[in-house]
Amino acid sequence: MSRLCDLHAIADGGALALQAEVRGRPEPLVLVRRGDQVWAYRNRCPHFSVGLDYRPGEFSTYRGQVLMCAHHSALFRFEDGQCIEGPCEGSRLEAVPVRVLEGRVMLL
Repeated sequence: MSRLCDLHAIADGGALALQAEVRGRPEPLVLVRRGDQVWAYRNRCPHFSVGLDYRPGEFSTYRGQVLMCAHHSALFRFEDGQCIEGPCEGSRLEAVPVRVLEGRVMLL
C-alpha cells in the first residue's frame, strides 16, 4: 500500500485530483469523499475519454453524492462510479482501490 493523501485533504462531499502510480504507470486520479469514506477513480469520463475536471484539479460535485463531468454534465455516484444521468448513463468510472487507515488514504 502507498499513501495518497490525508483524509482531510479532500473536502467532505468534494473531490481531489492527484497523480499516482497505478500498476506501474502514472495515472491522473480523482478521489471523492463522504464522511470517512473515500472512493478513487481514474480521472477519465467513459463517454469521451476526457478528464472530469472543468479546470485542472477543480471538480463539480452535487450534495456530496455525485461527481459531474465538466464536459458532458454526466453525473457519477461517489460510491460506485455509476453514471446515473447524461450521455454515458449506465457506464461507470474506472475504480482504483483505496482504503482509509488512521486518517490517511492508501492506494491498495
